[in-house]
Amino acid sequence: MENKDKTPSLCGRDIVTIKGKVIEGSRVASGKAPDNPFPGGTIELQAPKFLQRGLDLTGFYLATINVSIKPYAFKVRDPLYTFKGIRWCDEHPPENFSLSPCSIVVEGSRYNALLYYPHPETKVKHFKDSSTLEIIAPYIEGLCYGKEVEVEIERGVLEIS
Repeated sequence: MENKDKTPSLCGRDIVTIKGKVIEGSRVASGKAPDNPFPGGTIELQAPKFLQRGLDLTGFYLATINVSIKPYAFKVRDPLYTFKGIRWCDEHPPENFSLSPCSIVVEGSRYNALLYYPHPETKVKHFKDSSTLEIIAPYIEGLCYGKEVEVEIERGVLEIS
């Protein structure tokens, strides 16, 4: 699969595979929540800030896929990108974000993606629990809640417990 997003590919890297299930999130990242103050979604507002710091989200669907890995939990250890002090809107203080290349595998098809991790210590609202990975990927036709998926990520980026 062509890597149009300009993030490094996982090809040739030592990867781990994490199995999970797609779950419904708050729908704020996509802008689809009924009471969302950001009609285009938070990712749409954050993308230009990431681009200014060297990460281009072109080719990605500007939303997140929430993947539950329960009963396991994760900690971000060594992400490729960490952006501190991102002021992406006037309603919230600046936030820190970490992102790392990954792949999401859906029914045997692999998509280049990014693990998206808004640091909970700087996020005022809508943070996920430590069992929910947030993935930014291209639009994936037919992906729905309850679908079992695999997330492939370079060893060392996450600690799974």
